[in-house]
Amino acid sequence: MPHRVPLIPLLALAVAVLAVSTSGPLIAFAAAPALAIAFWRNTIAVGLLTPFVAARRGPELRAAVAGDKRGPGGYSVLAGAMLALHFGTWMSSAQLTTVATSIALGCTQPVWAGLIAVCQGKRLPMSTWLGIGLAVAGAVWTTGADFQVSGAALWGDVLAVLGGMAAAGYVALGEHARTALTTTTYTTICYATCALVLLVVCLSAGIPLTGYPDTTWLAILAIALGAQLLGHSMFNYALHAVSATTISLVTLLEVPGAALLAWAWLGQTPRPASLPGLALLLAGVAVVVLAGARRPAVAPVAG
Repeated sequence: MPHRVPLIPLLALAVAVLAVSTSGPLIAFAAAPALAIAFWRNTIAVGLLTPFVAARRGPELRAAVAGDKRGPGGYSVLAGAMLALHFGTWMSSAQLTTVATSIALGCTQPVWAGLIAVCQGKRLPMSTWLGIGLAVAGAVWTTGADFQVSGAALWGDVLAVLGGMAAAGYVALGEHARTALTTTTYTTICYATCALVLLVVCLSAGIPLTGYPDTTWLAILAIALGAQLLGHSMFNYALHAVSATTISLVTLLEVPGAALLAWAWLGQTPRPASLPGLALLLAGVAVVVLAGARRPAVAPVAG
C-alpha cells in the first residue's frame, strides 16, 4: 500500500506555503527600504526566539557563542551573514520587479547548491545538469523579457538571482552548524547575526529604521510572524512525516501563491512574455530537487 501522509503534516504544509507566499507581496506593499524591512523581520524573530532558547537551550547557546570560531557557533555566524546578503538582495528585488519573477529567481537556490557541491569535488548526475540547464534557460528567458520592460525590472532580476546564490551559501553553512546544534539555537544565532549585519549596513548607508506609517509596521510584523517564523517552522515540523524532497517541491508553490496574492492585492499582473521563462525555470529547479532525492534535500529559500 502507498504511504499515506497524516492530515496534520499536510495542513502544516498548507499553512507554510500560505505564510511564505505573503512575504513577497508584503515587501512590495511596505513603504520602507528593503534592507530596513530585512533588519526588522530578523530582529523581531530574535526577540521572540531568545527567551525560549535561553530557558530551554541556555547551556548549548552559551557554548556555541563562546566556542571555537571554526565550530558550529562560527558556522552559525557565517550563515547569518550570508542570510543578510540573501535578504538584502532578494527583498530589494521584490520592490523592483514583479513579485512572481522575484520569488521564482530567488528559488534557484537548489541550482546554486548543486554547483557548490561540484566545487567541493562532488559529482552530479546527468539529471541534475539537465535541471540546471532548464533553470538557467528559464532565467535567461525571464530576464530577457524584463529587459524589454525597464532597467529597474532587469536589475531586480539580477538581485533575485544573487539572492538565490546567497541562499545556497546560507544553507550550506547552516548544514555544518546543524550537525551539532538544535534548530532553535542555530536559528537564534543566525538571525541575530543577520540582524546585526543589516543594522550596520543600514546605519552606514543612512537608511532610516523608523518613521514608517502604521500600515508598514503591520506589514513588517506580518512578515516576521508569517514567513520568518510560522512558515519555515511549519516546513520543519512537517519533516517528521514528509520527505525533504517533497517539501522542496511544495515550497515552489510559493511562486504561484505569491503571484496570485500580488495580482489580487497589488494589481500586479504577471508579464505574459515572462511566463514561459518562469515555467521553464520552475521545471528546472524541480528536476534538480528530484535528482538530489538520494541526498538530503533542502527547500528553496526566498520568503
